[in-house]
Amino acid sequence: MTDELTPETPDEDEQPIKQRKNGLYPGVSDELAENMKSGWADTEQRDLAPIEQAPNAARRREALSRRFPGERLVIPAGNLKTRSNDTEYDFRASTEFVHLTGDQTEDSVLVLEPRENGEGHDATVYRLPRSNRENGEFWLHGMGELWVGRRNSLTEAAALLGVPCADVRELTGRLREATGPVRVVRGHDAGVEEALADKVTAERDEELRVYLSEARLVKDDFEIGELQKAVDSTVRGFEDVVKVLDKAEATSERYIEGTFFLRARVEGNDVGYGSICAAGPHATTLHWVRNNGEVHSGDLLLLDAGVETTTLYTADVTRTLPINGTYNDLQRKIYDAVYEAQEAGIAAVKPGAAFRDFHDASQRVLAEKLVEWGLVEGPVDRVLELGLQRRWTLHGTGHMLGLDVHDCAAARTESYVNGTLEAGMVLTVEPGLYFQADDLSVPEEYRGIGVRIEDDILVTEDGNRNLSAALPRRADEVEAWMAELTGRRA
Repeated sequence: MTDELTPETPDEDEQPIKQRKNGLYPGVSDELAENMKSGWADTEQRDLAPIEQAPNAARRREALSRRFPGERLVIPAGNLKTRSNDTEYDFRASTEFVHLTGDQTEDSVLVLEPRENGEGHDATVYRLPRSNRENGEFWLHGMGELWVGRRNSLTEAAALLGVPCADVRELTGRLREATGPVRVVRGHDAGVEEALADKVTAERDEELRVYLSEARLVKDDFEIGELQKAVDSTVRGFEDVVKVLDKAEATSERYIEGTFFLRARVEGNDVGYGSICAAGPHATTLHWVRNNGEVHSGDLLLLDAGVETTTLYTADVTRTLPINGTYNDLQRKIYDAVYEAQEAGIAAVKPGAAFRDFHDASQRVLAEKLVEWGLVEGPVDRVLELGLQRRWTLHGTGHMLGLDVHDCAAARTESYVNGTLEAGMVLTVEPGLYFQADDLSVPEEYRGIGVRIEDDILVTEDGNRNLSAALPRRADEVEAWMAELTGRRA
């Protein structure tokens, strides 16, 4: 990243562009300043069509309006966060803002203003307009378009989003002067929260956050389509990894991480979460994202990864693969047990079922296997009642999926974990068995083996559909698939 010609930044009062910042940058001549004002083509985009999710976002805003009549609702996208010194992390807009607008622009804020007649709200997206060329902001400010790229004008943004847009630099003043009840989604924009500090309460704001989380439990057709796109790209990313396992053996887990990341960036926005590329005993660490370990033939690779689409919906898929293409007898025994548990869990996913049913079904199978193998004393009902299987199963068997990999996390327990499945919900089913390398309670040959199988399941009107069914799951199918991709004989 270049910095030798970094320009100075005009302050909010638009001081003359010749002013230096702490004396670090050279002055700008009047001639250059005048020259930079003119000679630029008109790049305004006209006749823009609304983005695909605009009608869906409008329906979500209408539902939100009905839930909080007469109240001003403020939903920020968030700001850039510093990574180091003067560099920032890539921006990812808040899930609530994206769900309600389809927009992903930093510093933007959605505001729903209650109408004076008390019937509904008027929505406005506040965002930065095009850079000002008259005062030099576009080339002298660190966020000017010459430095970070063109952004949509307010007119363009309004056409794309189907929502009126206004200059976000005017917003905090308006919020300070606002009267009447206000709620804000916290944790994304400190400036907005400061402007509302004497008008909001944590309890009321939490009610808004919870509502917006629960509003994502059931996905619409657009969201289901985006999740399928994410899964399809993820399947291709897993294929990419299998094809380069020999290179990973020569380097490290980082080669696997980088290979999958390439697919995510080419076909989507990013990975939806830090990829878990856990070879050998690292597979027993649930969130192994260091990905700096060695990759050895004869070991297993637990790959838990998901592509995030350009609209920010993410897949979440796991396969546990034999690095040399063939499971040994013990690996296959453990893998088959997890597969059988996942089959039982998927079968329990259907409308009207309790959310916990698929977890309970999977846990029962795994408990049965642990008793059968002599690793824990039965009967199975006793094991489940005391939770003894959790030494090796460790985690819940799944979660909601959507804009967040662990979507709807702020939903009430009665609406989610103790709730009932409905058509349109999308969740993961991901049982696992993990035998830690230092676990003296199991035979030595088990130690250091971790297996998880995870798929993304859509609840349908008559049962479920596995969105990630294109990726083989059964042990023999996995081996045949790997052999075909690598040219090795299964």
